Amino acid sequence: MASVTRRDAREMDAIPQLAFTAVGAEPLEYAAVPTMRLELRIDSDDRPIRSLLLDVQVQIAARKRAYGDRATQRLVEVFGTAERWGETLRTLPWTRSTMVVPPFTASTTVHIPITCSYDLEVTASRYLYAVEDGEVPLEILFSGTIFYSNADGLLQTARIPWTGEAEYDLPVRVWRETMDAHFPNSAWLRLDRESFDRLSDYRARCALPSWEAALDSLLEGAGDE
Repeated sequence: MASVTRRDAREMDAIPQLAFTAVGAEPLEYAAVPTMRLELRIDSDDRPIRSLLLDVQVQIAARKRAYGDRATQRLVEVFGTAERWGETLRTLPWTRSTMVVPPFTASTTVHIPITCSYDLEVTASRYLYAVEDGEVPLEILFSGTIFYSNADGLLQTARIPWTGEAEYDLPVRVWRETMDAHFPNSAWLRLDRESFDRLSDYRARCALPSWEAALDSLLEGAGDE
């Protein structure tokens, strides 16, 4: 019996081993800005965890999916022309956040908020806009601190190794639903002041009712179909 007790004590003194699994994603309702929430399950090899200080990095693993002609054309600004993709296609950083996970035993589920931007100067936003359907392969990396008890009930801390990671295929429709909830049928374009002044003067000179009408007029004049 004593040997079993000593074995249990050694197991309690060992650092808990964590496993991370991304199980779903959905738009976050009632958010002030476009936000998705990523559902994450954390397993702790049946050990009680006092808490986690969890650092989460989300990356777009662009090499792990195929692209149609339209997406390839739109991604020229991100990766260059298709013949160069063997060298330029790379993983894109998307977002990073830190959260506190409350106490749990064996397993728990948490939701990671991912703020989405429609600023097409941001590389991740430009990529997500270009990919119109299918799934976006994500790599999710974890680090931070584990707080747990040893066999004597004393609080212990340990680092979460960077080997902690998960993969998830994010449906493109989830990102689009998130954006449409805040900016339905809209996209954002940033102009320098001089270009905006010229566009504003053109709109006023032609008595056009909206910015869309001004752009449509210019595109039609350039032979756009």
